[in-house]
Amino acid sequence: MYGKNDLRASLAAPQATEVRTPFKPASYARFYEEPPVEDDANGQAWYCRGQNMIVNYVLAKVGGRFSRSGQLDEYALLIPDVGMHVTITARDEEQSVTGPAVVFIPPGDSSIEARSAGVLLRLLTTRSEDLVGKCSNQSDYAERDPNVAPFEAWPEPVGGYRIRAYPGDVPGQKGRFGRLYRGSTIMVNFGDGRVGKRDPRDVSPHHHDDFEQYSIALAGVFVHHLRWPWTSDSTMWRDDEHQQCASPSVTVIPPPATHTSVGMTDGLNRLCDAFCPPRKDFSRREGWVLNAADYPLPECFDQLE
Repeated sequence: MYGKNDLRASLAAPQATEVRTPFKPASYARFYEEPPVEDDANGQAWYCRGQNMIVNYVLAKVGGRFSRSGQLDEYALLIPDVGMHVTITARDEEQSVTGPAVVFIPPGDSSIEARSAGVLLRLLTTRSEDLVGKCSNQSDYAERDPNVAPFEAWPEPVGGYRIRAYPGDVPGQKGRFGRLYRGSTIMVNFGDGRVGKRDPRDVSPHHHDDFEQYSIALAGVFVHHLRWPWTSDSTMWRDDEHQQCASPSVTVIPPPATHTSVGMTDGLNRLCDAFCPPRKDFSRREGWVLNAADYPLPECFDQLE
């Protein structure tokens, strides 16, 4: 069902898994309509969650500091804008990073200091219980989604955990989908977006059997189209959804909903997609994950095709 020239059409078909009902609805966090959870000398911050991951969207002020103490697992920092500059400290190491960039930060104590004002996104697993309570959509996950596979971290990186920063402006390449990076807990497709409305005759409806997709709108306006399967129990059927979300916002798309997103403005429409844990199908494709040499696959993985 992928659109014309969509490289994801080359992925192997998902293996059939047991579909459990009732289905979970999508969850939407429209930060532009919500007051910030935090508003202080560091900047303004919003939080939302899915089953496995937390998205922390920050409008950082110069000198703003964002720290983690005793962090249980590795997390990701996205710096979407050109020229946004931060200093990161962790494990007696310090690095200066300028956006656009994707950074994986090790477990334990760490700090991010904004050297200029701008947007930062921290992506953390829901093991960070101190942040779960700050999520505007926390009540959506009072009950676990039975269709989402339990979270399990992937192996630690080659040479151990440390600050690992990657450029967010690597040029595209024929035969490679997106701009993919993975850590031990999270995978990011760090796209540039596209200018102009998406052609309604060339959309890409698809589904995931057992993992969520976090679609983070960084610019523009999107309509997220979702459709759930019909099962033999018609009392569990859900109506289609066609939800408009401007920026910044997060849409958590649950399995096994068929979904596609359509940019609606004449200007820049930019989505960043994240997955927790990393996607197996993307990781199986040789050359798709730009930092694959740093983060090994789980031992139980099938051989790459």
